[in-house]
Amino acid sequence: MKKFLQFAGLIGAVLGLIAFILLMTTHAIEGTGVLDSWYGGTTVIFGKGPAKVGIGGTFEGNPAWVALIAWIFILVGFLCLLVLFVLPLLKVKALDKFAKLFTFIAGGLLVAAGILSFFAIPAFCGANDFGTNNLSLGAGWVIAAILSIVGGGIAMLPPILGMVKK
Repeated sequence: MKKFLQFAGLIGAVLGLIAFILLMTTHAIEGTGVLDSWYGGTTVIFGKGPAKVGIGGTFEGNPAWVALIAWIFILVGFLCLLVLFVLPLLKVKALDKFAKLFTFIAGGLLVAAGILSFFAIPAFCGANDFGTNNLSLGAGWVIAAILSIVGGGIAMLPPILGMVKK
C-alpha cells in the first residue's frame, strides 16, 4: 500500500492528462433525432470550432463557462500534481511543508472539474439560446469526467490517510 501511495500523485496526474486530452479532442455534445448534430470539445469550451449542425461546418457561438472552468481546473490540477511529483525527484525541498496541502488542492480541482464537466449541456444550450431536447453528453466527455474524479480521488488519498493516521 505504501508503494501505491508513493505514486498516487503521478497516477492522478496521468488520469488528469487523459481527461484533458479527451475534453479537447472528442465530441462534447451529441444530438439525436431530426437534427443529427454534434459539437466538439473546443466548440463547447471556447465557443468557436468544429461542429456538425444540420449539413455541417463550424459553429460560432458562445462558450459554456462551466466547461471552460472545468478545462482550467483540469489543467491546473494536472500541472500541480506533475510539479509535486517531480520536485522530490530533483531533491528540491522548498515545498515539502506544503506538499500535502497542494496535493489535496490539486486533487480537489480534478474532482471539481469532473463534476462540472457533467453540466456542459445546460450551460452550452443556455449560452446559445437553444433547447436541450435530444442532446446528450458525448462519451469522451463522460469518460473524461469519470477519469478526472477518479484521478483526483486517488491523488487525495495520501493527505487524507495522513490526517486519519494522526
